[in-house]
Amino acid sequence: MPCLGRIQKHWLFRPGALTAGLRQLGNVQLRVVNEQAIGLHPDEAWMLRRDPRDPVWLREIMMSIDGIDCVFARSFTPLKASHGLWQGMRRLRSRPLADMLYHNPQITRSPFFACRLHQQNPFYGTARRIYGLDRPAAHKLLARCSVFWRGGEPLLVAECFLPEFWALAARSAYAQGQDPARV
Repeated sequence: MPCLGRIQKHWLFRPGALTAGLRQLGNVQLRVVNEQAIGLHPDEAWMLRRDPRDPVWLREIMMSIDGIDCVFARSFTPLKASHGLWQGMRRLRSRPLADMLYHNPQITRSPFFACRLHQQNPFYGTARRIYGLDRPAAHKLLARCSVFWRGGEPLLVAECFLPEFWALAARSAYAQGQDPARV
């Protein structure tokens, strides 16, 4: 993605568990915003290699750092897989997905896809539901997603960084002796 600073590139393409990285910035709290069975959105179907409207289990969460909302995430898997290989997703409550994704050698991860959101993006619908009229403008939101695969079943994880996150990440870089303008 052009026009990204080093901090943005770092966080958008950072491997490993995002939650572990966020914990380096402060105290991370996770709250579940929504969990439900829905039809797969046509704009997201290609990522799971499924047909539009196929039933999926959806989980949406907000992660805050030191009480500041910083990242919201949208994860989903085919509904059948949420009762099978990915059933742990239904029992996480306020624990991060990382608790079930990074300890199993049978799970593989796709490369990241990163973008600025736009008004029609289904992920921006999450922002509308969470924030209502106070939501940030879509073009100010940077997001990434990747698909975890286990036994041929996908689990998509999409994470959106709020503007408040970038200010916190820049302060952290400055505190570590890096020049935020160059990072």
